[in-house]
Amino acid sequence: MPAEDGPGLIEDYALLGDQRGTALVRRTGSIDWLCLQRFDADALFARLLGTADHGFWDLAPVHLADASAAPVPVRRYVDTTMVHEIEWVTETGVVRVADFMVPGVEAPQVVRIVTGVQGDVAMRSLLRTRPEYGLVVPRLDRADRRHVAIDVPAAGGRLWAQATVPLQTHDGDVHSCFVVSEGETVAFSLAWREGIDVPAPQPAPDALLQYTLDHWREWADRCTYTGDDRADVLRSLLALSALIYAPTGAIVAAPTTSLPEEIGGDRNWDYRASWLRDGAFAATALARCGYLDQALAWTDWVVRSCAGTPGRRRIMYRVDGTTDLREEALAHLPGYEGSAPVRIGNGAADQLQLDVYGELADALHKFALDIGPDAAPGIAAVIVDLAMELEPLWTEPDMGVWEVRGPRRHFVHSKVMAWVTIDRAIQVIERSWATGPLERWTALRETIHAEVCEEGFDPERNTFTQFYGSRELDASLLHAMLTGFLPADDKRVIGTIEAVQRELGTDSGLLLRYRTEGEHVGVDGLSGDEGHFLICTGWLAECLARIGRVDEAQAVLATLRSLRNDVGLLAEEYDPAAGRQLGNFPQAFSHLAVILAAVAIGTASAGGEHTTVTAEPAGAAP
Repeated sequence: MPAEDGPGLIEDYALLGDQRGTALVRRTGSIDWLCLQRFDADALFARLLGTADHGFWDLAPVHLADASAAPVPVRRYVDTTMVHEIEWVTETGVVRVADFMVPGVEAPQVVRIVTGVQGDVAMRSLLRTRPEYGLVVPRLDRADRRHVAIDVPAAGGRLWAQATVPLQTHDGDVHSCFVVSEGETVAFSLAWREGIDVPAPQPAPDALLQYTLDHWREWADRCTYTGDDRADVLRSLLALSALIYAPTGAIVAAPTTSLPEEIGGDRNWDYRASWLRDGAFAATALARCGYLDQALAWTDWVVRSCAGTPGRRRIMYRVDGTTDLREEALAHLPGYEGSAPVRIGNGAADQLQLDVYGELADALHKFALDIGPDAAPGIAAVIVDLAMELEPLWTEPDMGVWEVRGPRRHFVHSKVMAWVTIDRAIQVIERSWATGPLERWTALRETIHAEVCEEGFDPERNTFTQFYGSRELDASLLHAMLTGFLPADDKRVIGTIEAVQRELGTDSGLLLRYRTEGEHVGVDGLSGDEGHFLICTGWLAECLARIGRVDEAQAVLATLRSLRNDVGLLAEEYDPAAGRQLGNFPQAFSHLAVILAAVAIGTASAGGEHTTVTAEPAGAAP
């Protein structure tokens, strides 16, 4: 394989996960991204953000090494699991590779099993581990012909490459060439052991495969969603589940860093942290489909993490609940298709984002209703704490849901979510699940509501706006319209939905989240443009379902689903002009958008007759 080979298209990848770390495997059989110990560990393969010199693991038929001449293999996930298969048809036979990470075992590991399906196929495995995001060529120690130890001193442990065929080492690489015949299997694994100089005891590969299949099938069987599109929704639920850090219950926004929102641009961020907002949305989607236990595990993680940061809580944490998210650039990596800088950590961690309080309070309120009055008071107390913390902050400008890097503003979505925080606290107090200043907060709820309707609404166009005094729109207004701030049939709600559709919609059927300014710095404090942020289209489908336009909502959701790659995965954004995915991948936001839109459409459809509601013409009184 040429050393200068870079990554594939973002949609060329499939996700492997064990609810601790993740890998991305390319349709050519190359794993180009691997964070094995946990999501935010230093990557051991970073070809995704650079070249082959930064680490990968290729496993493919020998004569297909020239990818330009290779036929496109067939790939898929095995039914309702996270076990990924690639099958090649070659001139000499057919071969299948099953790739997976093993959940819940002591030694995190990637396993690759090669099975001969027909004839005889010559195969090659080339493992190029490059710790610290491709910066280090590690020392290799051959324990025997089938075990190689790979030192990773900075991480305090060793990797163990193991195989059922002999392994060779050369210049920091581990490789093997072999022939697999019909009915034969050859297995490889790469396992991590912290501070231990012997490989982990390795069960038979077929036993590991069966264990992993059983784990994911059992998880999938708990899904309570029963719509006609259940398989699509379940694939998105599985993607979300793979983003859960099982030891703590945290949920990461995405398993990658610095996949660009604009090819060649600098809108490249590290999403391997646990945003409270993203987690609230993801946990809600899981709970709505039968996974309340994982939503409550996330809730416990939130309580523990925020308890360690008294005062104003942060908007994101690491998966273990710690707060060191200092942002830095990795100068040695050129970035995906030259999109630099490559960042690790996230400077937005210290921002004031008022909407987070509302998203947390809303999710926790839903969970409290789900678990009932006996257990609800524990969650209700957290909601009251959120309201107490927000009360002196809500009048301040903030960075908003999109965590802009420009000036703070009075974003309308943030103010609506401040209203949500107080409203949900009032509701749990009225249910006697918690105590709090009911009279004061009832007055505050009215004050926030009146201010938003006065300062954040454009009566001429019958729409709420991006921030106080602005005429610009923002797709986050769609989410604000889903919160109960106003009834679904209120003309201001419908007018806002229609205005966002009209002014931020594109010929592709997708929405922009807001207008960018090209080479000029925009409201977000950044120059450059971006793709279509996919959760916004999901919000549109939810809103349309909520106001009775179910057929239209179904069409919007169908457009969103059509963007998935061949194994059902979505990145953060999409570029209709280039016909390709953009941003970190796979993205929790995009997948939870599919889930919640499908649930909303199902709920609306179950209501019987659908009444299409329209707003008054622009300029009419609200």
